[in-house]
Amino acid sequence: MLWAVLITLFLCLIAGGAFVAIHQRSKINALSEAVQRFKDSFDEIDEQAKLIIKTDLELNRTQEELDKRLKGLDALQAISRLVSTTLDEHEIFELLGEPLVADMGLEQYYFLILNSEGSLNCAAHLGSTAEEAKRILSLVGNNLTLIDQLKSRQTISSINATDEERSFFTRHLKTRHFIITPIMAKNTMLGILIATSHSTTYAVSEGDEEISSILADQIGQAIQNARLFEEVYHSRQKLEIMVQERTRQLQEALSNVQQVSKMKSEFISAVSHELRTPLTSIKGYASLLSSGKLGDIPDTVRQRLEKINHHSDSLVQLINNLLDISRIESGKTSMNRKKMPIVPVIENVQDLLMPQLKDKNVQLIIQIRQPLPELLIDQSQIERVFINLVGNAIKFTPSQGTITVSGEPRESDALFKVTDTGIGLKEDERRKLFNEFYRVDNEINQNVKGSGLGLSLARKIIEAHNGQIWVESVYKKGSTFAFTIPLDDQK
Repeated sequence: MLWAVLITLFLCLIAGGAFVAIHQRSKINALSEAVQRFKDSFDEIDEQAKLIIKTDLELNRTQEELDKRLKGLDALQAISRLVSTTLDEHEIFELLGEPLVADMGLEQYYFLILNSEGSLNCAAHLGSTAEEAKRILSLVGNNLTLIDQLKSRQTISSINATDEERSFFTRHLKTRHFIITPIMAKNTMLGILIATSHSTTYAVSEGDEEISSILADQIGQAIQNARLFEEVYHSRQKLEIMVQERTRQLQEALSNVQQVSKMKSEFISAVSHELRTPLTSIKGYASLLSSGKLGDIPDTVRQRLEKINHHSDSLVQLINNLLDISRIESGKTSMNRKKMPIVPVIENVQDLLMPQLKDKNVQLIIQIRQPLPELLIDQSQIERVFINLVGNAIKFTPSQGTITVSGEPRESDALFKVTDTGIGLKEDERRKLFNEFYRVDNEINQNVKGSGLGLSLARKIIEAHNGQIWVESVYKKGSTFAFTIPLDDQK
């Protein structure tokens, strides 16, 4: 019985121990799970903290890059304003101060510019010594492969160069970081910009490349503008010298022409006066002989005397025209101008030329637009102009043709035209028509004698009245001779 009780107690103790063990095991398992959850939470927080730190570092780097780029852009803007204020190529680089360029991001800048012979010169170096700039110039100037790369607008830097190129430039440029970019203008390389940095904490970025390229383009544009200005300036100076020299030559030529014209006028005047005396005698004796006062003469002799008298009259008219042209050119003949109506002058010319008009069976029409004010003219000289122009029109207008004399007031002058339905003029004939002694080579002029001075004299008279005279013509359809007289001329 006792053994049974003991066994029962033992079994109860075992059952109780087992229960306690199971309960403790459950607690341990619960605690283990809690510890694992805590560890997982801690690991997750740790990962998030690392991500936050990484993101913060990246944001800081991005902010630094943005700040640097903004600083560089501000510097670019300042440089652009400065270099645009000068058109002197040397002054461009004098304006690039070290503090200003230092804001671009790198430490040393070298501006190597091609000269007219195609070799590089160091126009400016910032942040380095002259000896260092000379060494860089020698290194780059002898590197033809590099120059060919740059001519194709290719930028070489420590972030895009090959391992071989990076090793070469960092060793020879004695730097950690570098940017080598061409200075271009209109697809032509004007030079090379080299920027370097020895910084151990900051590497060159794509933003540095971009800003350096923009700086190179700005410098290239400024250099091109300066060279274009220099070229234009020298061309202008050369042109001014040429203009001055040409003006001097023209003045000399004009002086010579005036001298020759004066000599011509004096010669014509002298010869005309010398011819007048024998012509007067010839004409007088011819008239005397043909009158029969010195005795009867045969009809055949009388006819020849009349021809002598007629040709003498023609020569006298020629001499008078020559004298008139000479006097007008030399200013010895002053126009006796008075305010008077022009219509009576034209009507008087019509009366004088009416016999020729009837003989040729040509109609003369006068069309004067009213009101035409009185003009300041020399009546006899203007009458000669109309006689000459209408007389020529009669000569070159066929039978049953029409000649129209018209006149109208304009804003500052009066315009007169003599229009015919004659044979007209060719273009080369119109250009020479007012030259002295020029006669159009046509069938009419071959059969009708003339001096070729009438139109030249008409031009001199109109110019002496401060007007202009010209001709308009269509070959085989007719011609129009036009001239102007000022309405209010105080000269």
